[in-house]
Amino acid sequence: MKIRKLTTENYPKVSALLQQAFPDSRYEVQLVESFHKNGTPVHEWVCLHTNRVIAYIAFSNAYDGPDVCGLHLAPLAVTPAFQNQGIGSELLRFALRQTAIKENTLFVLGNPEFYQKFGFVPCAGPICPFDKNNAHFLSLGNTPSRKFTVGYEPEFSKGKK
Repeated sequence: MKIRKLTTENYPKVSALLQQAFPDSRYEVQLVESFHKNGTPVHEWVCLHTNRVIAYIAFSNAYDGPDVCGLHLAPLAVTPAFQNQGIGSELLRFALRQTAIKENTLFVLGNPEFYQKFGFVPCAGPICPFDKNNAHFLSLGNTPSRKFTVGYEPEFSKGKK
């Protein structure tokens, strides 16, 4: 198993992985494909096993108005055949050690029980526009000085139900 930065030749493999990992949703596939099509700056890594992409993680910019205030972790996915084996956790731990990631405030909209194992805490501020009560919105390295609604790259709004 190897973790590598995502390269363009693996774009189709990531799309296939996201379709498998989120079988009831096209949102994640469309999000990542839109990032790539639009040239949106994203930090992305994949976990490879016998030249097959079995896990994927991405971080995109988070905004306070027009200013970047951190990164959003989304999506994190593992192909179903490799889930519940610690691969997603290992990929996340790897990403959190990368300079471009660890020097930023991180936000994630996800399962608090999972992400709290990595130091994420419930986010009191900023407010997530996709989770008005911030029930599943967590952060790492966040020291909120005021309340604001955190911004996402435009790709997140397209296709959001």
